[in-house]
Amino acid sequence: MELFTSSLLCLLFTWLLLQAFNSFRNGSKSSDQSKLPPGPRRLPVFGNLFDLGDKPHRSLAKLAHIHGPVMSLKLGSLFTVVVSSEAVAKDILQKQDLVFSNRTVVDAVRASRHNEVSLAWIPVSPLWRTLRKVCNTHIFSNQKLDGNQYLRRNKIRQLIANVGKSCLEGEAINIGQAAFDTSINLLSNTIFSMDLIDPNSSIAQEFRETICGVMAEAGKPNLADCFPLLRKIDPQGVRRRLTVHFDKLLNLFEKMFDERFHSRKSSNDVLDTFDIVKDGTAKLNKTHVTHLLLFYLLPEPIRHRTHWNGQWHSFFETHGFYLKPRKN
Repeated sequence: MELFTSSLLCLLFTWLLLQAFNSFRNGSKSSDQSKLPPGPRRLPVFGNLFDLGDKPHRSLAKLAHIHGPVMSLKLGSLFTVVVSSEAVAKDILQKQDLVFSNRTVVDAVRASRHNEVSLAWIPVSPLWRTLRKVCNTHIFSNQKLDGNQYLRRNKIRQLIANVGKSCLEGEAINIGQAAFDTSINLLSNTIFSMDLIDPNSSIAQEFRETICGVMAEAGKPNLADCFPLLRKIDPQGVRRRLTVHFDKLLNLFEKMFDERFHSRKSSNDVLDTFDIVKDGTAKLNKTHVTHLLLFYLLPEPIRHRTHWNGQWHSFFETHGFYLKPRKN
């Protein structure tokens, strides 16, 4: 055990030295960095990670007052440009949308190769346009959304009825859990025409535990996102654990898809849409369908990993890497 710990510490120390060397070497090459917007002073290895603090949105607002509406940060070994100007943001999102449309793939969504076929993560391509067209035409059209109003009303009525029943029986109510169950059942009925959250169902209980596992892993700050060299070893095991959760969900979706396709039963849900697509000209296979369903049911943290930076402050403090912030 002592030998393993010593070896691990030696590897960590060597890696830190290499990162520090690369930081100083890249710092000497000012030609490329001179093209970057201004930004706060960077620490070796960690860059500006500690400048974000525990409330990154406030920290970025303060930094913008100092360095301007367009500034550059170095998060670990990755350079990031932060835009806080409405005019510049409009120019980026409206006039240069194709240039900036591709997203940085976080290491967590590489689990089960989700980043290679998911609408949220693949770059602009014929496959991306096909998936987007299917969503806009068959799933998020006004006709489809209006047709699901009754479903939303029924789920809200069920929620109110369950709350009323608990009140009459004097039972405590977990509002967060009740809202979560209602949201998942609304989505699952839209997609599968069935409730995935049912206290009396073992499958539903496993599904809930899997979703909670995904949320727990998605909310963790991952060193591999700021230091790409660590992606191969996955030091925190985030991608490895998410692969287990993703595989469970994908197998469940594949089973439901096969049952629906073989039964040819029409239920006016999302799976009916994919039956139409499969019989049509769109080149979508089962893998694309199951990963698109996974995208629909994934919690917010894994689809839009924008909040994780705020947890670096507590992460490094817990692991003994805390540094007192310096005034610029």
